[in-house]
Amino acid sequence: MSTHPPITARPVRVAVAGAGNRGRTYADWVRAHPERAELVAVADPDPAARAAVAAPREFGDWRALAAAGVEADAVVVATQDRDHVDPVLAFAEAGYAVLAEKPLAPTEEETRRIVEGVERTGVLFAVCHVMRYMPYTDLVKEVVDSGVLGELVSLDHLEPVGWWHYAHSYVRGPWRKEELSSPMLLAKSCHDLDWIAYVTGARIERVTGFGGLKHFRPENAPAGAGERCTDCAVEADCPYSAQKLYLPVLREKGAVWPVTHVTGATGRTDEAGLLRALRTGPYGVCAYRADNDVVDHQVLAMLLSGGVTATFQMVAFTEQTHRQTRVFGSHGWLRGDGESVTVQDFRTGETTVRTVGAAGSSAADGHGGGDAGLMDAFVRAVATGDSGVLRSGTAASLGSHLAAFAAERARHTGTVQAVPAR
Repeated sequence: MSTHPPITARPVRVAVAGAGNRGRTYADWVRAHPERAELVAVADPDPAARAAVAAPREFGDWRALAAAGVEADAVVVATQDRDHVDPVLAFAEAGYAVLAEKPLAPTEEETRRIVEGVERTGVLFAVCHVMRYMPYTDLVKEVVDSGVLGELVSLDHLEPVGWWHYAHSYVRGPWRKEELSSPMLLAKSCHDLDWIAYVTGARIERVTGFGGLKHFRPENAPAGAGERCTDCAVEADCPYSAQKLYLPVLREKGAVWPVTHVTGATGRTDEAGLLRALRTGPYGVCAYRADNDVVDHQVLAMLLSGGVTATFQMVAFTEQTHRQTRVFGSHGWLRGDGESVTVQDFRTGETTVRTVGAAGSSAADGHGGGDAGLMDAFVRAVATGDSGVLRSGTAASLGSHLAAFAAERARHTGTVQAVPAR
């Protein structure tokens, strides 16, 4: 735990670097809590993205924001995956508290640079491991920590990415290629590995696994498929048709994500603007003819400290829904579905069900309350000067990233990999 001078006479002043979906989410929280936080600046190369955040001061990139010496207490770094290192270190060295979107960086070397850099400066720092802050997580951890399951033996965790979400973000979107972003396990699931360590109270020590890009490949394109969905003769029968993915959302819900993500470059969110974006932009490319290379399925087997074992599976070919978890103990077991937790006690034979209520399962829905919980804790930490209100520090964040890097080495080499303790 570290302490910093408290802020008592005014709201915490927050600047946002990176005004994409994640940056806007955190900015929206700040605007919704004016008694606790004040949005003072935004930085992003896209004028439309900056306008959507609507901060009093706007900058074309994070460097301009850093150079301006804006009067802020904290900076949220929500730039793209490969653009975290320099802004995080620059803002930390300038003395700002920093909240960094995950993953910290696409390589182990860069991740260590961030962790070592922020530790050297001593600023308050947190990573957006939003799953730690979900009410559902509170319930799972309460059960595990209570001892009702007995000695913890094993855990099984599934991340159902969702067939349409995978096609949007990981076939056609910014996370489709490792060289543009990072391995999918890191980009999508480093906070699942963090969550496993958090709820078990154990460290991931060894890992192996398998996975790859099985389906979204040119050889799997339907006969007669076109280069784009808008000029494809078999589009009507394809589950990954861009028209099927986006037009119903626009017609039923209006200009919301993911439609706004698709039409961002055109500046138009009506049907004509959406169709134009599909005819000219990356989101209308045939899902089998894109330049994607990230995995569409991956499984891990892990050994945690204390002899606990765990498995993790991330797969594209599901509905987009909550993560599914089973925790096995010597005297009971737990089954969780993101909204409820079912516990069977072997000693009494009794089965109980506890719920946390309906909560969104995706980033667009606030990660089941995790986004709000994270921002609440971060702003409280900055205001009070007490990092102890945060649920993870640099050591835990580094640990989950090191586990992901080790899992990728295991996948590529067919080996079991040790996860460094530090």
